[in-house]
Amino acid sequence: MNRRFFLMLLVVAMVFGGIFGFKAFIDAQIETFFDEAPVPTATITATTARVDRWTPEIRAIGSLEAVQGATLSTEVGGIVREILFQSGSEAVEGTPLLRLDTETDRAELVSLEAAARLAEQEWQRARRLVEERNISEAEVQRRRSELEQARAAVATQRARINQRSLRAPFDGVLGIRRVNLGQYVSPGDPIVTLESLDPIYVNFTLAEGRLGQASAGQVVQVRVDAFDETFEGRISAIEPRVRAESRSYEVQALVQNPERRLRAGQFARVTLATGEPEERIVLPQTAIRFNPFGNSVFVLYEDEEGQLRVRERFVQTGERRGDLIQIIDGLAAGERVASSGLLKLQNETPVAITEEAQPSEEPDPRPDNA
Repeated sequence: MNRRFFLMLLVVAMVFGGIFGFKAFIDAQIETFFDEAPVPTATITATTARVDRWTPEIRAIGSLEAVQGATLSTEVGGIVREILFQSGSEAVEGTPLLRLDTETDRAELVSLEAAARLAEQEWQRARRLVEERNISEAEVQRRRSELEQARAAVATQRARINQRSLRAPFDGVLGIRRVNLGQYVSPGDPIVTLESLDPIYVNFTLAEGRLGQASAGQVVQVRVDAFDETFEGRISAIEPRVRAESRSYEVQALVQNPERRLRAGQFARVTLATGEPEERIVLPQTAIRFNPFGNSVFVLYEDEEGQLRVRERFVQTGERRGDLIQIIDGLAAGERVASSGLLKLQNETPVAITEEAQPSEEPDPRPDNA
């Protein structure tokens, strides 16, 4: 019995040993095949680290604001009798824009003017009588006071009538009217917007660390999404207080806008130069492998057989502008690096360079569909 059991165990051990041995042999052969297999050549694009002259600058975002801008409204309520402007037209300071109904007020003015004339006649008569010593000086003063009160009432009524007329408070461009003839408007109801567009302000904020880098009169470059060009302005005011909640401060620049293309409320990108141009080593951003533990590039070199290969090298990067990024340390000008296809690369990977689909290297790219 023991002999049979021993033979059975021996057979089972031989069978399983053969299976595991065969599997180990196959795994070894597969591993040997892959170890000896040639590394496939990766197709990449390449670029050369070059030196550019970059002007130190601060970039910020802000918005445009009219030097003079207001939503016009009447001081008193009433029925609209005349609309004296067209939407979108230009207005000169003092130009009448709208009149409310003044029929009742003008009738009251006629009555007050008649009372003022009567008061003046009474005062003139009193002056003659006091010279003849027929009335007292106190009576003359009372008549004089009544005349002044009557004249004040006339002036008040005229002012009340003027309140029913809306005039342009400054030169500018009118917006879209918000009222119609015959409509009743209450005090403060919006009638039309008026904006002075030339020049125009651009307001933007800077971090408190930039406090010493901005000063009145400094030139700024302004770009807006609506136009593919740069507008120039100068800093006109700097907020003296740093906001405690954001640790930033506001800067205001004045931009000439003779063609009135810039409009209040537009989003603006502001660039502020802070020094003279400096030489910097730059690469396209696509050439950088960004990692949490450090950024790197793949430097091209030729092996002993003349095969082009890559070697990973860590670099210290700096400021970015458009498609480019500054290399502070780790790479010299003139060295060639891979500029695309980095996911296929590792140390000593053989590569072939193609000129197709070359990444952009513009410091200020302007896409056609922007």
